[in-house]
Amino acid sequence: MEFTHNGPDVLRLGIVFFEGVRAVEPSSLLNNALKERLLELGAGLTLDEDVFRTQVRDVFRNGSYKPTGRAKPASEYLLRAASESNFPRINTLVDCCNYLSIASLLPISIWDAERANTDTFVFRLGFEDEEYTFNSAGHVIRLKDLIVGCRVLPDNKTAAIVNAKKNSMATKANELSSVVAAAVYAPMHEGPTMTLEKVCTSFVEIVSATSTSCTGKWRILTAGETVHL
Repeated sequence: MEFTHNGPDVLRLGIVFFEGVRAVEPSSLLNNALKERLLELGAGLTLDEDVFRTQVRDVFRNGSYKPTGRAKPASEYLLRAASESNFPRINTLVDCCNYLSIASLLPISIWDAERANTDTFVFRLGFEDEEYTFNSAGHVIRLKDLIVGCRVLPDNKTAAIVNAKKNSMATKANELSSVVAAAVYAPMHEGPTMTLEKVCTSFVEIVSATSTSCTGKWRILTAGETVHL
């Protein structure tokens, strides 16, 4: 798989790629880590964590896009759910993604790489009038100036499938997904709780432990870089 970072210079991308995923398998490693982090968040964010939360928002302040109100990154919605004892549990794959998001304070996208029907992906800013459907009810999200991950089509055009708020229904990962990719959106400096490298290595450790057939790889990209995984 090929991944290219054509997004803003202020963004670092952690790319994680898995094959042989078994998302239906329980994970005691994940359950224990999540329980511990939820207990920590019961006391609220520390001052350093809250400052970093606003710095993460600034990564998405591009062009006309303002990451405030309903436009803020999904990581902030997960933090609120954690503080309200309403943290979602879906399957090991998505739960791991959500756990690492509240542990690192970074938004994370995850998608089914097989359903994307390509082995080439690129991250860029959303185009004028670009949008996609993000739920089964047919609701759409407008993508202008939002950082989006795209599949590259046979004619070399790109079609957005993920962003730091809501992912496309067309490639959404589920309990049957076995070839999966994820993108961690981070500022250029490390946060107070978990480095970007630690997020990626923990992702591989937790998901790979669900099955002996599962393998995971990761890399960190800065603007203009391409990696093959």
